[in-house]
Amino acid sequence: MIRDGGRTAVLVDHHPLWLAAVEPIVQELDVAVVGTATSSKKGLALLEEFRPDILLTGIMMSRDEFDGIELVRQGKEIVPSLRPIVLSLYDDTEHIDAALAAGAVAYVIKTAHPDDLRSAIRQLFVHSVYLSGKHTAEPPRLQSLTADAPDLTRRELEILRLVAEGHSNAQLARMLWVTEQTVKFHLSNVYRKLQVANRTEASRWAQLNGLLATPTQQVASVA
Repeated sequence: MIRDGGRTAVLVDHHPLWLAAVEPIVQELDVAVVGTATSSKKGLALLEEFRPDILLTGIMMSRDEFDGIELVRQGKEIVPSLRPIVLSLYDDTEHIDAALAAGAVAYVIKTAHPDDLRSAIRQLFVHSVYLSGKHTAEPPRLQSLTADAPDLTRRELEILRLVAEGHSNAQLARMLWVTEQTVKFHLSNVYRKLQVANRTEASRWAQLNGLLATPTQQVASVA
């Protein structure tokens, strides 16, 4: 039964056992599962029918189906307020970045602890991507820095700014509704693109390029 004003979710994955394992985790967080599917086409139909708050989906689907990333993209078109979480065995940056670019607000690797998924679900409606702690708006100069930075994505710029302000990986994971592993993947991309070796050098780059809120902001010093 769905409480008045209660959250709802649709679960989609190629493996029925995964659906059976995840459904009780979602329900224990007071989120009603209104539909489950083992195909992206049926999942999309469920999104159209129920217009849920949350979509949890894997990436791999059967050969004649579009994958979970495309499901996220189409789902957001149908339900703009949809909060998708991708739960996948893929732990490479290409899949993570593609999922986030499609509209996913969290990416959880299937080998993670169930508490990681619980945390991601709990945080879905607590923050916006740029609203955490003292941050009440989009980071200063973020739009212009996108053009100046060496191929950094918007998410990588966001993580770089927060790292430069002294936040740990664990704090970033909570702020951005992702796992620490996802944060590490993005940071490794940042280091590679900036040609730096650690957090200190990346933070220095952020300071010199005006990514911090103020020029006197303390730079993270933990390598």
